[in-house]
Amino acid sequence: MAPPQGNTSEVTHHSSGGIRRRSLLAGVVALGATGAIGATTACSRVSTAEATDGGHLLERLRAKGSVTLGLAGEQPYGYIGRDGKMTGSAPTIARVIFKRLGVPKVEPFPTDFGSLIVGLNSQQFDVVAAGMYINPERCAKVIFADPEYQMLDAFVVRKGNPLKLHSYKDIARTGAKMATGVGYAEIGYGEEAGVKNITTLPDQLAGLLAVEQGRVDVFVGTAVTVRNVVRDSKTTKAEATGEVTPYVKGKPVIDVGGFAFRTPETNLRDAFNRELHKMKKSGELLELMRPFGFTKDQMTKITAKEKCRP
Repeated sequence: MAPPQGNTSEVTHHSSGGIRRRSLLAGVVALGATGAIGATTACSRVSTAEATDGGHLLERLRAKGSVTLGLAGEQPYGYIGRDGKMTGSAPTIARVIFKRLGVPKVEPFPTDFGSLIVGLNSQQFDVVAAGMYINPERCAKVIFADPEYQMLDAFVVRKGNPLKLHSYKDIARTGAKMATGVGYAEIGYGEEAGVKNITTLPDQLAGLLAVEQGRVDVFVGTAVTVRNVVRDSKTTKAEATGEVTPYVKGKPVIDVGGFAFRTPETNLRDAFNRELHKMKKSGELLELMRPFGFTKDQMTKITAKEKCRP
């Protein structure tokens, strides 16, 4: 859901600050649901054209009784499950917070990751609920709540990790064939470390299969998604490494993700933040996210303001 994820345009290419488009394990299901669910929710969005004084979207959502969430079909952040229902850490958090804000119903609008900011600003949906990484380029286009999580990377490697890959430098040193997702920030992290052989695949499941079949030596993704795909697949041919810290210009990078709102809607963002901070303080946030593979290590005190700073 990104320096971390840091190009100025939401397009897929190789870049030293590439945009992350984390993908899902149940990709086919999410893609199949996109058209049908998107069609039913597109007309339910609430207009906030030229909002001033912090915007009035929250009041309109309360009157309407529902909020439409932009999802990117990315496990475990926000996706359509195999049962056809919206799930993931971000929709789960959104259900709780918006109910407390007087908006009892949340509805999904699945789209691809690269369309989330465009879709939000063109009012196809009301909020981005995709665990989107926060960076200065995105902060120039939308406003973010404070992040609900922080994230490092991990590798899918063949059982026993024969090449002893525990860092991006290890991948570069051994000349290993690296794969990652289309538009993932890991492309830039690999390039920064000197990795020469990088290919892209649709999602974590495709990456796992490529490692199992020997087509690549390592698939790189976020720690939670890598752990989840290895666990859920019950593979006997591959394994997940421990967490890996990426480096940019010699400095360690900790990515964080949060909810995004249209720039005028600071009242809604601030109300959302107040509830989010209460959940962080009480420990409720971790309990909501734990079923999706998050641990205490992913909880963060980093603010959106810090990550938006150039």
